[in-house]
Amino acid sequence: MSDSFYVPVGDGVWQATVHTAGPWDSSAQHGGPPSALLGRAMLRCQPRPDMMITRFTCEILRAIPVGEITVAARVGRPGRSVELLEATASAGGREVARATAWRVLRTACPTVESRYPVPPPLPADPPGADDRAGVSKGWSDGYMSAMEWRPVVGGVAVPGPATVWMRMRYPLVPDEEPAPLERVLVAADSGNGASWELDISRWLFINPELTVHLHRDPVGEWVCLDAETAITSGGAGLATCRLFDLDGPLGVSAQSLFIAPRS
Repeated sequence: MSDSFYVPVGDGVWQATVHTAGPWDSSAQHGGPPSALLGRAMLRCQPRPDMMITRFTCEILRAIPVGEITVAARVGRPGRSVELLEATASAGGREVARATAWRVLRTACPTVESRYPVPPPLPADPPGADDRAGVSKGWSDGYMSAMEWRPVVGGVAVPGPATVWMRMRYPLVPDEEPAPLERVLVAADSGNGASWELDISRWLFINPELTVHLHRDPVGEWVCLDAETAITSGGAGLATCRLFDLDGPLGVSAQSLFIAPRS
């Protein structure tokens, strides 16, 4: 078994490993790892240490296969104070995901602390022998086991709002420490899975996009999702998260949801 989410093939081509496999279909990737891979490409696109990424959106255009994907990034709109970055992922000659991000110039502005309540602290130990209890509730394995889960309230094994600490068990790519942004993007796409409200054996609640807003640079390897899901009759839902690291609040994320009976 690979010890990373992706292994390089060459020229921007990456082989997805079993650790990327999503909960609905073992042949399709979870949205977190490819979002992080697109974020990684953006961080390396004409890098600007004097800037930080404050908003990232990934549009999942179709199922992303657990196979080879090609990733490319460019500066879509250059600027001295604000820049727009664009990245794409393709498989089999078709675009499967498209991402944009704004990065802004760091300035000497004062700090205004977030008023979000501080989440419960990181639990000292995993909850029992298996902290991947969601796998036994109907999720397919892969990504679920590639992440370490430390639920404080709720979690992938029970319905309803959840507060869950998460971290990657493996690096995104071999022999490379994941950037804090990559760690956030890998985790943030789990908001709908952590706060599910409908029986997963009977219903799909799939997100075609992920949007993350950050008001500071993330730090460390742990990310906390304080997540909840709202669903309205007619097939639409919204999963939202307040995001934290061990230093406190760092931003928010949201996922539009498609809700449908599961065949």
